Order: sequence, then structure tokens, then C-alpha cells
Amino acid sequence: MKIRYLGHSAFQIKTNGYEILIDPFLDDNPVSPIKSKDVHPDFVILTHAHGDHLGDSIKIGNKSNPLFICVNELAEWLKSKGLKAHNMHIGGSRNFEFGKVKFTIAHHGSITPDGNYAGEPAGVILNIENKTIYHTGDTGLFYDMKLIGEINSIDYMFVPIGDNFTMGIDDAVKAVEFVKPKIAIPIHYNTFEIIKADPELFKQKIEANGFNCRIMKFGEEIEV
Repeated sequence: MKIRYLGHSAFQIKTNGYEILIDPFLDDNPVSPIKSKDVHPDFVILTHAHGDHLGDSIKIGNKSNPLFICVNELAEWLKSKGLKAHNMHIGGSRNFEFGKVKFTIAHHGSITPDGNYAGEPAGVILNIENKTIYHTGDTGLFYDMKLIGEINSIDYMFVPIGDNFTMGIDDAVKAVEFVKPKIAIPIHYNTFEIIKADPELFKQKIEANGFNCRIMKFGEEIEV
């Protein structure tokens, strides 16, 4: 399995012949190394509907016809745009061709760019090729992260550090303490001035607490 960080909260995962995108904010993302024309996903997983996460979903959907996987209300909105979507919700899990998807709570908001209510924001847990990935989505710190870590043995945790709209570094450090992933990867920072943060400081703080951190450069791909 290959995981590529596309900047902000966007990821590309390639596994067993499938391409998966998470929160494909590409064309208007100043740190993304690629654009929507460069991707051809089979599946798109969305944590919520804000423009910097829904991103280029409509454009990608019309071009590549992937299956969107997201909470019920957002799935219905995507279907109203003529796209394929699988409706899920918080706490639910389902097996797909590439692996298992489960949605968790996230403390944030969610509304489509045209002003429609898009259901609850979410985090997502992926089980792919015997690895477990927890993308927290946009969220503040919450104590149930400890339960998520106890129930799931998390290999990779994608955690926001940019503050203002999500956790900042100190809360993200506490989130890592709760979840206890094998590796924490900081996300949702330095896309815009308002979420400017130092990933090296985050790394320093969690490593001081005995946890591992991998800072992925924008566009970097790792094999796991």
C-alpha cells in the first residue's frame, strides 16, 4: 500500500489496484503537488463538506465516476449532483473491495458550498492490507479518542495541528496520547496563514512523550 500526502487533509492511497482519495482539496490548495485532472480514483472518502475537504469532489466525480463514501446527508447531496455515493454514518462500518471503512465522531461542522446541511462531520478509520489508519478529520480534542485508541490498534494517525479551526499542537499532542498510534502524521497546517504551525515542534513534543512522528512533505509518498 502506498500513501501520498497531498497537503492540507488530502491523501491518496493506492492498494491492490485501487486508488482512494480522502478529502480531495486539490485545485485551490496552494500546497498540493497535483490537481484534480491528475487523479482517477475508484473511491473518494469524505470527512465533511467544507470546501477545503469536499474540494474538487464534483469535478472528480464527473470525470472518473468513483464511489463516494461519507455520512448519509452528504451522500444524498452528492447523489443529487448525479454522483455515486454509499451512505454511512457515525459508528457504522462496512467492507469495500479495498478494505474496511468506519466513521467516528469529530467535533466540527459541515455544510456544502451551496449552503446545504451535510450531516455530522466525521473522522474515519480504514483497515487496509492489515494496517489501520485513523484520519481524524477536522476536529477539536475529545476524550473519546481514548476509546478509539483502545478499541482499534492504530498504525497511522493523521492529526490536525493548525489550530483556529481544529486542534492546535498542544491538543494534538494530547490526542496522540489518547490514541497511542504507532506513528502520528501531522495534517491541516500551513495551507493558509491562519493555520500556520510548526510540525517539527509537534514532532518534538510527541517524541518527548515516547511516540513516533512522521512529517510527510507535501506530495511525499510512503510505502507501508
